[in-house]
Amino acid sequence: MIQESKARSYELVGQSARLRNVLRLAAKLGRGHWPVLLLGETGTGKELVARTIHRNGPGGPFVTIDCSSMVGTLMESELFGHVKGAFTGANANKIGLIEQANGGTAFFDEIGELPLDLQAKLLRVLQEKEFRPVGSLQVRKSSFRVIAATNRDLAKEVEKGRFRQDLYYRLNVVTLRLSPLRDRKEDLPALIRHFLEIYGNGHTVSGELLGLMMSYDWPGNVRELENCIQHMVAVNSGPVLHLQDAPSQLLHYHERRRAPQGLVQAAAAAAAPNGDEPEESFVTPVLPLAEMERRAIINALRYTKGDRVMAAHLLGIGRTTLYRKLKEYGIRD
Repeated sequence: MIQESKARSYELVGQSARLRNVLRLAAKLGRGHWPVLLLGETGTGKELVARTIHRNGPGGPFVTIDCSSMVGTLMESELFGHVKGAFTGANANKIGLIEQANGGTAFFDEIGELPLDLQAKLLRVLQEKEFRPVGSLQVRKSSFRVIAATNRDLAKEVEKGRFRQDLYYRLNVVTLRLSPLRDRKEDLPALIRHFLEIYGNGHTVSGELLGLMMSYDWPGNVRELENCIQHMVAVNSGPVLHLQDAPSQLLHYHERRRAPQGLVQAAAAAAAPNGDEPEESFVTPVLPLAEMERRAIINALRYTKGDRVMAAHLLGIGRTTLYRKLKEYGIRD
């Protein structure tokens, strides 16, 4: 869901009801200064939603604080900064991430990974708008909007004593839960086109590969889809991406689907939208190429709900060619 392109910008991609609701709330939340807690699986685009909320606000810096990457004694220095001589190796004053976020937004990614002692210090910053750099006796001010994200159940973490209850309530003013990609597969075609525009060079996806991608559950969510497109563009030598270009997890999934029902039946099921059974059953172990092409066109039209322009794009053919083949195969809307 991150529009990186040549000049890095950010955009939420898709038209599903779930995504439209997130966009609506992000626009509304951007106008206020309330703390926001983003919940969702890894790869669902929590930082992107945080940036969207920030972009709808008054401005200022957007500072990402990755709580899962900060380890050991340097954690406090990363957050609050330090003064020269505070510890071995502190050869100069350092401004911490908290101070850098002053006047803007601090995005605490994977807030559930923050140790309890730093949770207490963060709570004081949120309440009093002040902190002290490591090794300093002087209090400094920093006021910012806080957006936190986690893939953990923070309420259960509080029950287990691994997350402070007072900090949880401080962060949990407005909660947004982001849906996994498997629950909004109607956004997949738009996301595939989006990433092909970023990483491809006029590449398109074959009907067979599109069917497989639509039936796959994407446990790594949009991040996995993005990596998948990058992989296929890197290994493919032609303009159309085919099944054999897919990364190993998709190929393994394809093989698991084939095993119980035979090669051909599973291939048809993989190409059927949303995992539905194909309309026609195979009666021969090998289909003529014309029949395979006819079924690929039918599946593409199903996915695009009859949009012939989009179907031609996904099939990697021109509109004129698609119209000719529709007439040739007797396919009606």
